[in-house]
Amino acid sequence: MKFEVEKREKVVIVTSKVEKLDALCAPELKGELVLANKEGHRNMVLDMSETRYIDSSGLSAVLIGHRSCRDAGGTFVVSGLQPAVSKLVSISQLDNVLKIVPTAQEGVDLVYMEEVERDI
Repeated sequence: MKFEVEKREKVVIVTSKVEKLDALCAPELKGELVLANKEGHRNMVLDMSETRYIDSSGLSAVLIGHRSCRDAGGTFVVSGLQPAVSKLVSISQLDNVLKIVPTAQEGVDLVYMEEVERDI
């Protein structure tokens, strides 16, 4: 499997196990993100620490995850961006749209913090 999915009580952690997130595997990532959302999960962390390259289809998959969480009133966080991926995200100005943190654990913490804020 190219993506590991760990479902917790308030967050789904999707870990990319591919070095290149491109047109060959982006549809599978989209499927995992959409499926988790349809199952009622509104908060997701996408751990990309093992991904060293991303193309436009990969970015599109990431944006689908972001949009589905936002539309469900939840939070989508991207973590572990490698330098080349981070550069492309910045060039695409997606760093202004996405919540980006260094590690998946920090992403989970951010999700829980935002869940608490929504409950207040």
